[in-house]
Amino acid sequence: MSEQTFQQLTALLDSHQARYRIVEHSSAGKSEEVAKIRGTEIGQGAKALVCKVKGNGIKQAVLAILPADYQADLSKIAEHLGGLRASLASPAEVAELTDCVFGAIPPFSFHSDLLLVAEPSLFERYDELAFNAGTLECSIILNATDYQRIVNPTLVKFAKD
Repeated sequence: MSEQTFQQLTALLDSHQARYRIVEHSSAGKSEEVAKIRGTEIGQGAKALVCKVKGNGIKQAVLAILPADYQADLSKIAEHLGGLRASLASPAEVAELTDCVFGAIPPFSFHSDLLLVAEPSLFERYDELAFNAGTLECSIILNATDYQRIVNPTLVKFAKD
């Protein structure tokens, strides 16, 4: 489904001279399992959640990125954007907005309707971030400073306390 996403991603990283490496691996269901396979810490994982914010005249799709060992409080994203509520997108909406299945979404938005926000703690603990690169069998380990420079995400504190 997402060979195109992988190609877009590596082309973007190459065009910005990003420091990264590709890791091919077997498909793993949980963040803990894929971290072991990658040889990284769970907290290095950049978990990507597609959600919808609604209310107060707002209707916004959001790609929310946070460390894989944290839980999201989507209401904090809704509040930041001026909406009333936020919920996870359906598998069909995820596929339409990211061309990926759950678990394979990289922390990059290639869709004009998908606003990217990142939890600030993503940049505070590790020098490298790890994430699936459009498929469940391929990951990228990317320098965290390069990620922040390339994506320039809107920073929103939305991890559960």
